[in-house]
Amino acid sequence: MTRPLSFAVPLCLIAALASAADPDPTDIVRKNFMVGKPRDSKGAITMTLISKDGAKRVRATSSISKRLANGVDQERLIRFLEPADVKGTATLLIEHSDGDDDIWIYLPALRKVRRLVANNKKDSFVGTEFSYGDIIGHRVDDWTYAYVGADTVDGASTHVIEATPKSPAVATTSGYGKRKMWIRADNFVAVKGDYWDTDGSPVKSFSAHDVREIDPVEHKFQAFHLEMKNLQTGHATQIDVGKLDVGLGLGDEQFTERYLEKDS
Repeated sequence: MTRPLSFAVPLCLIAALASAADPDPTDIVRKNFMVGKPRDSKGAITMTLISKDGAKRVRATSSISKRLANGVDQERLIRFLEPADVKGTATLLIEHSDGDDDIWIYLPALRKVRRLVANNKKDSFVGTEFSYGDIIGHRVDDWTYAYVGADTVDGASTHVIEATPKSPAVATTSGYGKRKMWIRADNFVAVKGDYWDTDGSPVKSFSAHDVREIDPVEHKFQAFHLEMKNLQTGHATQIDVGKLDVGLGLGDEQFTERYLEKDS
C-alpha cells in the first residue's frame, strides 16, 4: 500500500513545479494592454488598404489619445484627412473598465454623430481589416488565458498566449472564438497574432514591427508598422505611424462628441 503512495507524491511535485515554472499569462496580457498607453499622444497615421489582387488605397489620418484619470482606460480620437471619400470622418473611442466602451463615429456626408453599440465592436473599423475592438483593445478580464510557451519573432523572445472568451457574449461582441498572441518578453508589445472566428475557423493574422520606446519616463512602447490580414477574404490593412509626440497635456474637451464635428 505504501509503494503506490510514495510514487504518487513525486508526480504531484513534478506537476506543481512544471506549473510554477510558466509565467502568469494574465499578468503578461495586462502589461501588454498598458504598454502602448502613454499619458497622452498626438500622431500622424497612414492606413493602407490592400485588396486580394494587390490594389492599394491609402488613407491619411490624425490621432490623439489620452489616458483617463483611473490610469487604465484610454480615450482616442481618429480623424480621416484624405482621400476625399473619407475626409472628415472621425471616430471617438473611450474605454470603460466598469462598463461598456463608448464608440462614436462622425459621418460628414450626413453631418451626424452616430453612437455604436457593443455588438459593433466586431465590425470593420472604417473599412479596414481591423475591427473596432482591435483598435480600442480587448478588455483583459473578458478572456481566459493559457500560456502556450516561448518563441522567437524577428529575433525577439516572446511569450505565446492563447485567449478564449469567458462568455458567449464576449465571443459575439468581439467576433472571435479564440486569439493567440506573441508578446515580447522585454517590453510586452504584441508582435504577432492569430485569430479564429466564433465557428472555429482561422479568420485573421496580425504582425507588428519597428517597435520603439515612445515614453522613456513611463517606459511605453509602440510598434510603428502593423498589419492585419483577413485569411478568409485575402484583404489586408497596413498601419504606419508617422510623427508621434507624447506628454502634450491634451485637454478632455478634445475627446467629445462636439469635437468630432470639427474639420481639424
